Amino acid sequence: MRETTITIDSRFCGPPQSANGGYACGRLASFLPGTSKVRLKAPPPLGVELRAEIGEHDARLFDGPAVLAEAQLSDLDTVAPPPPSFEQAIEASKSYQGFIEHFFPTCFVCGPDRQPGDGMRIFPGDLPGQPIGAAPWVPDASFGDETGHVRPEFIWSALDCPSGYCLIALPKGTAALLGELAVRIDGPVSVGEKCVVLGWSLGIDGRKYYGGSALYSESGRPVAVAKGTWISLPASALPPAS
Repeated sequence: MRETTITIDSRFCGPPQSANGGYACGRLASFLPGTSKVRLKAPPPLGVELRAEIGEHDARLFDGPAVLAEAQLSDLDTVAPPPPSFEQAIEASKSYQGFIEHFFPTCFVCGPDRQPGDGMRIFPGDLPGQPIGAAPWVPDASFGDETGHVRPEFIWSALDCPSGYCLIALPKGTAALLGELAVRIDGPVSVGEKCVVLGWSLGIDGRKYYGGSALYSESGRPVAVAKGTWISLPASALPPAS
């Protein structure tokens, strides 16, 4: 077992005072050598030094004595559907419901109030005749490593909110937060590529809503897939949006 520390910058928020779930999961999963799933136990705070305990097959993230997240190596058999074209994804994103109402409009991944080059601005909207949400995404240079490839934590981020497309079935007055995210990365994607991100429902079990998501390169190759587990709760129980 080894230990290290990480600090999540305020840029990478979901709710204004805590980290975007996919980004936090991706930071913890980056310590493990393969497909992983991460369960969030509490909202990871921003701008605070957090301690990570890393084993051969698992890792945990702490804020003081409190466990924030637990990661472990895992299989993932989610199958990605065929992608639309980049142009079709642009058209689909125009129907993004977050343009009308958004619980966290400054979310790093899907917040419409974030500016280009700052937030990821991934806005999945309905593909005509299909129960799938689609969004275009061109990764900003700030998301890249020294080779020009998108860093893994940003691939996790890109797959987080689109997996919440399953939440279109939520009853009125209800919201949901990410509880667990599993991601399999099958290849690299470069900054500046015209990518497509999809999200779709994988079913409902009580308060749990399951969603799939996938990221495609400019050539249409599936780069990564994910399965998100979202936990429903009254909208009044959400942290404040500002």
